[in-house]
Amino acid sequence: MKSQSKDILQKYGVVSILIILFIFFSIKSPTFLSVGNIFNILRQTSVTGIIALGMTIVMLTGGIDLSSGAVVGISSIVCSYFMVNTGMNYVVAIIISILTGCLVGIINGFLITYIKIPPLIATLGTQTAIRGICFIVTNGYTIYGFPTKFSKIGQGYIGKIPMPVIIMVITLAIGWYVINKTKFGRYLYAIGGNSEASRLSGINVNLRHMMAYAISGGLAAMAGVIELSRLSSGQPSAGVGYEMTAITAVVLGGISVSGGQGKFSGVIFGILIMGILSSGLVMLNVSTYYQQLIKGLVLLFAVSVDQILKLNLLSRNNRIRS
Repeated sequence: MKSQSKDILQKYGVVSILIILFIFFSIKSPTFLSVGNIFNILRQTSVTGIIALGMTIVMLTGGIDLSSGAVVGISSIVCSYFMVNTGMNYVVAIIISILTGCLVGIINGFLITYIKIPPLIATLGTQTAIRGICFIVTNGYTIYGFPTKFSKIGQGYIGKIPMPVIIMVITLAIGWYVINKTKFGRYLYAIGGNSEASRLSGINVNLRHMMAYAISGGLAAMAGVIELSRLSSGQPSAGVGYEMTAITAVVLGGISVSGGQGKFSGVIFGILIMGILSSGLVMLNVSTYYQQLIKGLVLLFAVSVDQILKLNLLSRNNRIRS
């Protein structure tokens, strides 16, 4: 009976939280259910949602990427710098920005895979260094004055649906397919479950680690471009704290912090929960300080649930063996 309850919690707990939050904010704020606000929530969620996809890929291997928020910042600066200071075509500037994010991911992967620096330390180091580069390049100033066509990426619509929402949905759909339906996705789970066994079975573990971090960096850079277009200003502080929101969404969605477990469909619910929570707290005029407190507690709750479920699974397996 207890094991069945735990299985139900693992499968439907995140959905229940989403429904509870939706009902709560609907009661507290009469404008919460308006179409405009729903699209606004999705628009704001689009950036962290795309980052969360990259974070999911990395965490499935048993790693973590704390540099994602800083990559949002550096991609914003790179893209805005080339468009404004050199007059470069915005499409080319976007491509260079995304490649910059991929390069950061490759550096992370190299440090973790070949230099053997723990993922937490390696990505924290690159986060700090990249954030410093953002301020050095801009001298702390904001860059603005972009082409009108570029602004449509973050501010435009197709019909009544905001462009960032469409980009997020397409990106998450591709991510779902890659994780669930391709050999690469199966390798991610295998590596996260047992890296050494995966290596012995013929999987190029080092290459998959490098690819995972490169994808994470590229997706964070894409999110940075969307953020830049939405705000119409390149800020060296862009993306601060985004990595923690993404990690919370991923863990809340059921991806294990130790890797190899969890479904991406749960992450989508986790992304929506964080979006609704952020928007709802703003609508209720909750102080920014309390918002940080609440988000921190949500992360601790998600990690605690993950650890409890993992310990219970280990205990169950031990009883079966004995």
